[in-house]
Amino acid sequence: MSAKRESRGAAARRAGFTLIEVLVALAIFAMAAVVLGATYVNALNAYEAATRHNESESDLRFVRAILLAEADRSTVEEGGDVDLGNSRRARWQAEIASTDTVDLFSVTWTCEITDPARKAPYRATKTFLLLRPTWSDSVERSTLLEAVKERIQEIQGTR
Repeated sequence: MSAKRESRGAAARRAGFTLIEVLVALAIFAMAAVVLGATYVNALNAYEAATRHNESESDLRFVRAILLAEADRSTVEEGGDVDLGNSRRARWQAEIASTDTVDLFSVTWTCEITDPARKAPYRATKTFLLLRPTWSDSVERSTLLEAVKERIQEIQGTR
């Protein structure tokens, strides 16, 4: 009978978890919780950054539309300030350069959006081509048109 008691005692001791096993399981659970928590925080930060970026791009489109609506070249080159609401402001300016094509201009547009909720202002610089007959200098326009006529005549062989 003493052999039966020993085997029952050994089985009873093996039926539970040891302290080491419990500690290892808790450590694994804690590491998984930390990883999941960090992943959640990263997802929240990415969502916030994407929202801020979309808002800034929307503001840039709005300010650029103001530039595109302006017919006077000197007013565009001076730039301007725009109130975007919620204490946000946009300051923009443009550098305009003539091209070899009549009434076509290369515009380098710079915009800075200040927002009290951000540490630093959001800055963007874009270069695009813009067809604006009202910006053309009459002498430069005449010179370009004459050059185009000469090229057409050369191509046609009439010159």
